[in-house]
Amino acid sequence: MADERKYTGRHHISIDRRERVVITGVVEVISFDDEAIVCETEMGALILRGHNLHVNRLNLDDGELEVDGEIENIGYEDDMSLGRGKNSLLSRIFK
Repeated sequence: MADERKYTGRHHISIDRRERVVITGVVEVISFDDEAIVCETEMGALILRGHNLHVNRLNLDDGELEVDGEIENIGYEDDMSLGRGKNSLLSRIFK
C-alpha cells in the first residue's frame, strides 16, 4: 500500500500537553474507541493510545483529525496488515 500513497507533504502531528492531538495528512480512520484510534495517514498506519480519547473533529476532505483525552502513546505501523485476521494489527490492539 505504500506505493499507492501519494505524499503531499501535509502530514503533521501536534501534541499539546498530552491532552490534545491534531493530525494532518489523514486518509482514513480505520477504528476508534476511548482507548485507541487507528488511522491511515500519508506516511503509514498511525496508532494513538490513551484513555478517554474523543474525536473532536474529523475532516477527511482536508485530512485533519483532532483528538482530546489522556495521550499515552503514538506510533506508526508500516509493515503490518490492518485487516481483521489472526495476526492483524486490529486483532493485536483490541484483544
